[in-house]
Amino acid sequence: MPEMYFHVRWPDGLMQRCYSPSTIVEDYFVPGGQYELADFVERSRTALGIAGERVKEKFGFFCTGASDQLAQIERTAAAYADVSHAKITVESMTGADGSTR
Repeated sequence: MPEMYFHVRWPDGLMQRCYSPSTIVEDYFVPGGQYELADFVERSRTALGIAGERVKEKFGFFCTGASDQLAQIERTAAAYADVSHAKITVESMTGADGSTR
């Protein structure tokens, strides 16, 4: 499966490289896009859920990398829950081969 990484900047400037086992994240995020905190988390849940299911369909098991990444996003997002109008920026997206989207 074509793995992807999406690089995000949290409201305090913290950068995080996020993993997806599928290019489906390109349907939910765009490089340079800014997302309200709740919207970013919901898009992540949907995209990584679909990505995990695609792995399951192909290999017979759900991708723990996708679920682990979602858990990490949710933990990080919880730290910003009290930040008014917190926005997350998707800085870039890259393939496993390093190609930039």
